[in-house]
Amino acid sequence: MDTDVLIVGAGPVGLTLAIDLGRRGVRCTLIEQKSAPHMWPKMERCNARSMEIYRRLGLAEKIRAAGLPASVPMDVFIVLSLIEPPLLHLPYPSVEDAKKEIAARNDGTLPLEPYQLISQYTLEPLLKSVAETLPSVTVRYGCEFLEFAQASNSVTAQVKQDGRGTSAITAKYLIGCDGGTSTVRKQLNIRLSGEGNILQLRQALYRCDDLFQRIAIGKGRHYHVADNQATQLIVQDSTRHFTLHSVVETDADMTAMFERTVAMPLKYEMLYVGEWRQNLLVADRFAEGRVLLAGDAVHLMIPTGGLGMNTGVGDAIDLGWKLAGTLQGWGGPGLLASYAIERGQIGARNVAASRYASLGRRKWRAQWKPNIRDNTPEGAAVRAHLASVADIEQRKTNEMLGAELGYRYSGSPLIAAEPGEGPPDDFIDYTPTTWPGARLPHVWLDDRTAMQDRIGDGYTLLRLAGTQEQQDVSALARAFSAIGAPFSVLDVPSGAARDVYGYDLLLVRPDLHVVWRGNRAPENPQQLAATATGRSSGRN
Repeated sequence: MDTDVLIVGAGPVGLTLAIDLGRRGVRCTLIEQKSAPHMWPKMERCNARSMEIYRRLGLAEKIRAAGLPASVPMDVFIVLSLIEPPLLHLPYPSVEDAKKEIAARNDGTLPLEPYQLISQYTLEPLLKSVAETLPSVTVRYGCEFLEFAQASNSVTAQVKQDGRGTSAITAKYLIGCDGGTSTVRKQLNIRLSGEGNILQLRQALYRCDDLFQRIAIGKGRHYHVADNQATQLIVQDSTRHFTLHSVVETDADMTAMFERTVAMPLKYEMLYVGEWRQNLLVADRFAEGRVLLAGDAVHLMIPTGGLGMNTGVGDAIDLGWKLAGTLQGWGGPGLLASYAIERGQIGARNVAASRYASLGRRKWRAQWKPNIRDNTPEGAAVRAHLASVADIEQRKTNEMLGAELGYRYSGSPLIAAEPGEGPPDDFIDYTPTTWPGARLPHVWLDDRTAMQDRIGDGYTLLRLAGTQEQQDVSALARAFSAIGAPFSVLDVPSGAARDVYGYDLLLVRPDLHVVWRGNRAPENPQQLAATATGRSSGRN
């Protein structure tokens, strides 16, 4: 084998996967057709769950240092232009203020990390620089993936390296992180289902050093223009770069649209302009044999709600530890097979959440009328009505903490099932839960460390307040040891944690999702260990 895992595509998803595998000592090769990361505008926000993941990778503070300054608010405005009073102003805290709120609360309802605005063209080089420091990771830019062939125990890919011709790379697994037009997915003949080509827009990237400081109506992140062209101005992490989306006929029209939106004389440069289409699509399958797909290769979302790249980061972190466990020998056949089961449902869920937010956006935009600017009672009524609808519907885009934190893996073979349906799903509100399959809620411990920070890269049994002496869990430790899986017991004397989690014992996976909970040691520890590691399934 040339490598254990071959990753095709060095966007944020492929790079995150490579870093996670590298931290676990897995040999992987990451190939990317581009010769270097491009300064093309795509995503611009890591959500709270992604930042929790990057914290576990040791990258959260690096990402914050490279991103939008912590003091800048994340407010959202609906405007006619940047020099007129906003029709609607929705305030959202800066990272600085959000961190203070998180520090002051300990009921599990908030994430450990708040969001972070960072442009993809900033994030990708940062992740690349980290991946290149890991001894088990090989990063090859200027390397085009052509095709692959599967065997019973390997995958061989044909690649074309700049200036070196065509060659082969043989790996135990191939992961397609190669975006919405994925060559890997197409070779597998995997269909995308849902709504495609809903709306076609142009996006342009501008450099304008003075604009942010001169926005007198308020500093924020998004400025939605109330028009019939879906125009939106987005502040990038430097506050000197901006993207504009709009439905216009030609690339040249983006110059006039920017000037109309800004509505003040400024020096600027348009660095990029291109077309993109809104899609709400999810793949029929996420894997076939030794080839698996992640990120935009298997789910395409409208940016409303900011779930696209962030869902892909979730894919990467689910896939990383499962690949490692399979390659290291302690993972059973169900471990890697569970990836498609778990992330397939989350891909479909988040496409639905994106649709929910997008319909809200369309609803308030539909209130636009040609007389919206008129200095008449009728014009004032149009502006007021649009703002009142947007005050409800725009929040669906910007207040989706339930979608970010509240997902859980239902019906996963790696989860010890409990009777009942479990808590209801909610895209907006997040209610902390330890129902098996859910993300472990964030809790501060008595020494002000975070529970998430105390949990290592293997399986962890949390033994909560007052249960340490009477709960003998040595049989479970022996069961994991017999399999060879990494396992530790963490005694947690914090009463606050026990109050939030609601149980004396919780078994947590490497990705911080709950496997099992109970008030007594499991009756069949061997069965529980087998379930958690993909060697069996069933109730415990």
